[in-house]
Amino acid sequence: MSYHHLALAAQDMQAIHAFYEGIMDFELVKVEIAPVMGGGWGKHFFYRMDGDDSKFIAFWELMDTPAESDYSYDLNDAAGTPQGTNHYSFSVDSLEELDAWRAKWNAAGLDVLEIDHNWCRSIYTRDPNGNMVEFCLTTGSFDNEDRKRAIAALGEKEMNASPPPAMMKQWLAADA
Repeated sequence: MSYHHLALAAQDMQAIHAFYEGIMDFELVKVEIAPVMGGGWGKHFFYRMDGDDSKFIAFWELMDTPAESDYSYDLNDAAGTPQGTNHYSFSVDSLEELDAWRAKWNAAGLDVLEIDHNWCRSIYTRDPNGNMVEFCLTTGSFDNEDRKRAIAALGEKEMNASPPPAMMKQWLAADA
């Protein structure tokens, strides 16, 4: 089972569209316009990922809703959690694809953080809402020891840190 879509509110739908279609290459394919619970109405825009009609990221442009001037569109600001905690990640199939996305983000004026987590390699940037977006490549496999460690961590109350990342690098757009 996989998810069908992730739906988020958009602070600036034009900027979201420019990012997700213009930079991320996701295709806007559908909009649903209707009243929303609690009052007001919204436009729910669906962006198809990888040409797959069963996987989307979607954004709400909310109109005339109560207290809309108080909304927080950054997931971490809204939740009061540290930056980067709440984020979304898209998969890539090769290091070449990951490097191509990093170069594309930099060329679009976006700073990029790259981390080799020892079992996956990731690049991160921020979307127009301030949310962290990730592309990730799984580079390792999992065994029974990994599972045992994960199960044990469920009950731990003190930090038993994982090995540090093999690599961490900031790619500034100005340096691209």
